[in-house]
Amino acid sequence: MTKRTSAKYKLDRRVGENIWGRSKSPVNKRPNRPGQHGARRAGKMSDFGLQLMAKQKLKGYYGDITEKQFRRTYDEAARRKGNTAENLIGLLESRLDALVYRSKFVPTIFSARQFVNHGHVTVNGKKANVPSMRLKPGDVVQVKERSRNMALVIEALGSGERDIPDYIDVEPKAMTSTFMRLPVLSDVPYAARMEPNLVVEYYSS
Repeated sequence: MTKRTSAKYKLDRRVGENIWGRSKSPVNKRPNRPGQHGARRAGKMSDFGLQLMAKQKLKGYYGDITEKQFRRTYDEAARRKGNTAENLIGLLESRLDALVYRSKFVPTIFSARQFVNHGHVTVNGKKANVPSMRLKPGDVVQVKERSRNMALVIEALGSGERDIPDYIDVEPKAMTSTFMRLPVLSDVPYAARMEPNLVVEYYSS
């Protein structure tokens, strides 16, 4: 098991949920948190504990985002007009690596980051290798022709584990994906319940 896979599964066990909906998640068989005494840790959590867990779950869902990057995204969401929690979801989903994952070009959000880093996609016909790049409605992401027969791309496109949301328009033959609009929480096909309102409370307290 790779270090990245191990960390991903550890997060599932820590929060007690299969947050990516993966068939191999350990919580499908063993929902306890990691550690020798994981089974004993159930109990009522404080408000702060619930807020922290909600933040860790949402941040962890998007892969290797650092706390600094996540806090910066939250601060931008708070500056924008409207509901901060909904703004936060929209900003996270407009990341380039998130769109590559949602478009089913790769099997996991972790592989999406690596896929972008290695220069396998373009945005509006131009080279793009920064996973955190913010997309705007109308932007078109395309898998480079030389990368379309990679095993992980073929695996992802054929997977029935998740659906493509309607704020993304994918053309599988051309391997293109158009970011149609900023989504709100109810649009996003999270496999586990996300509570961005608790994230807002965490950073506001």
